Amino acid sequence: MRTKAAVATAPETDLEIQNLEVDDPRSNEIQVKMVASGICHTDAIIRDQWYPVPQPVVLGHEGAGIVEKVGEAVTEFNVGDKVVLGPTFCGECEQCLSGHPMYCINFFDRNFGVRRADGSTAFSDADGTTVGSHFFGQSSFAQYTNVVAHGAVKVEEDAPLELLGPLGCGLMTGAGAVLNVLRPKPGSSIAIFGTGAVGMAGMLAAKAAGASTIIMVDIVAPRLEFAEELGATHTVESSTVDPVDAIREITGTGADYALDTTGVPAVFSQMTKSLAIRGHGALVGAAKLGTEAAFDIGTLLTSGINISMVIEGDAVPREFIPRLIALHQAGDFPFDKLTRTYAFNDINQAFTDSAEGGTLKPIIVF
Repeated sequence: MRTKAAVATAPETDLEIQNLEVDDPRSNEIQVKMVASGICHTDAIIRDQWYPVPQPVVLGHEGAGIVEKVGEAVTEFNVGDKVVLGPTFCGECEQCLSGHPMYCINFFDRNFGVRRADGSTAFSDADGTTVGSHFFGQSSFAQYTNVVAHGAVKVEEDAPLELLGPLGCGLMTGAGAVLNVLRPKPGSSIAIFGTGAVGMAGMLAAKAAGASTIIMVDIVAPRLEFAEELGATHTVESSTVDPVDAIREITGTGADYALDTTGVPAVFSQMTKSLAIRGHGALVGAAKLGTEAAFDIGTLLTSGINISMVIEGDAVPREFIPRLIALHQAGDFPFDKLTRTYAFNDINQAFTDSAEGGTLKPIIVF
């Protein structure tokens, strides 16, 4: 089958729209006709080779679409089913079996290897040259793609697929870090560093969980104003004031919970220092391999704080994505306010708008 796809060919270079051949799904796969796909910061850093992912490759990992074909070993999906796509995992290691598939011991190979286990790819160009596929088990920047079935989540027939794709990564990451890992108590305080889509999703989740003091920290004033519109009780423009001092002034003793969505070493250090005694902080922001951040063990030893490193919100996608959809339907997780749609041919403009901060969560629509 022929498919149009956006191909990453070199660092800091626009994706190329190409016509590729896509093979038939393997026994454990489904072929999905994509309706829409979110664009995530991870797509940009992989395009730019922060992590050594082979190129050329079809990226995209926040897909939503309709099942076109079903592999012979797949029993849980039928042609015509609507699906939202999450990361893939082995399903057999200790972490997968204990309910933490986002910490699968094979996570990097399965999601960043851009090959099947047998070394094959789903895509090839007109000359027969292979093009990387199965990025996060899906490579959703293609009109048709083969997906590892256990990473897909069936949704209701009336589900708005043009909106739901980002639940498979960016929004799952922010909301999951709050709801699955930090678990703020009603009436508690939380400080969230970064007002991108992940940070805003974390803020909406904290509000849904009943946190009464929600402090958003960033250097971009319009983003902070938008955060207040969505439910932040306080904002801190960290380019003009010390955020640690500001958070302690707002809370009196420091935040009960904190979330760093930036991956910036200085911000991570600020997060650790902003916590109250026995507070719980989490890092979800991606950084280049080898990045180190200062951690004041002398001062912080007596604080009893807990710091968690969180991947994909420590979620079980088939449980958590429907949970977020239900919260959205109830009006408690209005993530649609974070999104902006683009035509597939405008995918590079969507990347630019996201990098420049003009769009929080771009979604390309096929």
